[in-house]
Amino acid sequence: MTATADRLFQGADWDFPTLQRIHDACDEIARSELGLDVYPNQIEVITAEQILDAYSSVGMPLFYKHWSFGKHFAFQEASYRKGLTGLAYEVVINSSPCISYLMEENTATMQTLVIAHAAFGHNHFFKNNYLFRQWTDADGILDYLEFAKGYVAQCEERHGRQAVEHTLDAAHALMSHGIDRYPGKKKLDLRVEEKRAAQRRLHEESVFNDLWRTVPTGPAKSNAVLSVERRRTLLGLPQENILYFLEKSAPRLQPWQREILRIVRHIAQYFYPQSQTKVMNEGTATYVHYRIMNRLHEQGKISDGNFLEFLQSHTNVVFQPDFDDPRFSGFNPYALGFAMMLDIERIVTSPDDEDREWFREIAGSGDTMGVLRRVWANYRDESFITQFLSPRLMRRLRLFHLHDDPAETAGIRVDAIHDERGYRRVRRELARQYDVGFIDPNIEVVDVDLAGNRRLILRHTVVKGAQLNEVDAKRVLQHLADLWSYDVSLIEVDAADTILKEYVLSPGGLAAAA
Repeated sequence: MTATADRLFQGADWDFPTLQRIHDACDEIARSELGLDVYPNQIEVITAEQILDAYSSVGMPLFYKHWSFGKHFAFQEASYRKGLTGLAYEVVINSSPCISYLMEENTATMQTLVIAHAAFGHNHFFKNNYLFRQWTDADGILDYLEFAKGYVAQCEERHGRQAVEHTLDAAHALMSHGIDRYPGKKKLDLRVEEKRAAQRRLHEESVFNDLWRTVPTGPAKSNAVLSVERRRTLLGLPQENILYFLEKSAPRLQPWQREILRIVRHIAQYFYPQSQTKVMNEGTATYVHYRIMNRLHEQGKISDGNFLEFLQSHTNVVFQPDFDDPRFSGFNPYALGFAMMLDIERIVTSPDDEDREWFREIAGSGDTMGVLRRVWANYRDESFITQFLSPRLMRRLRLFHLHDDPAETAGIRVDAIHDERGYRRVRRELARQYDVGFIDPNIEVVDVDLAGNRRLILRHTVVKGAQLNEVDAKRVLQHLADLWSYDVSLIEVDAADTILKEYVLSPGGLAAAA
């Protein structure tokens, strides 16, 4: 340890000059030793109530008003006051500058930890991972949220709060189905989108879908009915982005409603990469704060007591309950991600023969940070686990795979053990739990009956017998029917194209299931 005068702080107290010294010390290690590339940092200190408010608005610094945010705030606050739940030490925003909110109740040690974790770990991942580079606009998101907040407020003044809330309720219910899952389109520029929104308001007549002029107003005439192929082509079907389809094709939506659907769709797209990189994102941030805090301790900039405080918090963060522990609720993304980062470091620096067989490209290369930076940039959770979960780590975590299918065998059997074949099976099955193509329902708009009752037809392709929850399906489809203004039909089919179930809903009406 060096002299006390070299330390960043003494005890638990801190002030803003202390936070500046902490940030600068972390920045030096992050850039010069770890080679991190980050957005400019904006660090703000907030109260416990403000962090609860951030929870209620999905962590964004500003958002449009909606009753659901108040409901979430009331629930979170009641749980916190009763001691049923704790609060995060920080909230970090994927924007440029990268905004990190620190709780004012944190000690100086915890402020150091969360600056290292959020302002450098998460920040580097946001800026460099390919999914965030493909799908998010860090430079424009804050301006777009400000536009969205103002636009929704204007709509409430012009059209009434109830009408706006009804549209937002429906859009929020369909938010997870308002995403482009494949990078076929040009990256969204939110500043350009904001300008286009103003242009659309000046030319509202241009949002009218001319295709609806082809809908017969009287008795159907066979020569006037579009062929199925032409109809689907004109409507861009099949279409998995349901909010986009409604925005462009719903016959009775007003221009302001289309703009609200567009706003919700853009925000959903912004959060899409985060849902695919939870293990990697938290694993990266945890590894970075671990390296920085250890280095600060080695340099004598934090005391032994401060370092022990850090280790206690770090241990709690990466704790993984066993499967038979009452606290077990699945894999802790912090624990799994951090364990894999440390394991990659071991493989790169001191591999054994097994590592050289499984990871020929990186085993013994010696460049830990170079390998990790490439991993952080080029993978998502599913591919990261598929590529880098090692047999040694599987043994240490005591991972195994159980098979439970009454159609195939009675009872539960162990399907994969600790041999080469078993390792590959365990890794594949664990990775599948993070594959959005496997865990998210595959629902598409497939057709519209323009010549008849204008019913919107959707198709859900069921994977491994996982059908939709009937109650949830009816509620969401009711919102869809209200936006479409005509009947909506959802057909669930299996891999053999056999119809398993069909839901039919009318706008403002009750559902019927067959």
